Amino acid sequence: MSLKESIENILSDCGVTLYDMEMTTESERKIFRIYITCKGGVSLDKCAEVTNILSPILDLEPPVADAYTLEVSSPGIERALKNFHHYECSVGEMVKIKLINTDKIIGTLEKVNEKEIVVLEEDGQKTTIPFDEITKARTYFQW
Repeated sequence: MSLKESIENILSDCGVTLYDMEMTTESERKIFRIYITCKGGVSLDKCAEVTNILSPILDLEPPVADAYTLEVSSPGIERALKNFHHYECSVGEMVKIKLINTDKIIGTLEKVNEKEIVVLEEDGQKTTIPFDEITKARTYFQW
């Protein structure tokens, strides 16, 4: 069983779902971030609970050989869309899409299939975007 599968199983027992995980370095410090979601939103208490459960397990099977800090959080209101499931769960939400030709598209994610997405832009135009033309995508909140 992979580390990701182990984490997904543990999170499921906690009543949350793995959204994403990443290893990053900030100020020469390695950080292993786990982003979780659940119906009704993720509370600080839920993040603490998951951290307390995962921490001793990751001490036995660390994600990297070096020292690191574990962070557990919500992916946020403006969360990255990195895989098909992320897009699928975001249908009906505002998105901001950056394309390989450097164009940016903002609108409501209307449809998703294995090859492309459809975005209803603010001017009423529907734009179909193949996944291979997307360089970056995230949900978008208009303040």
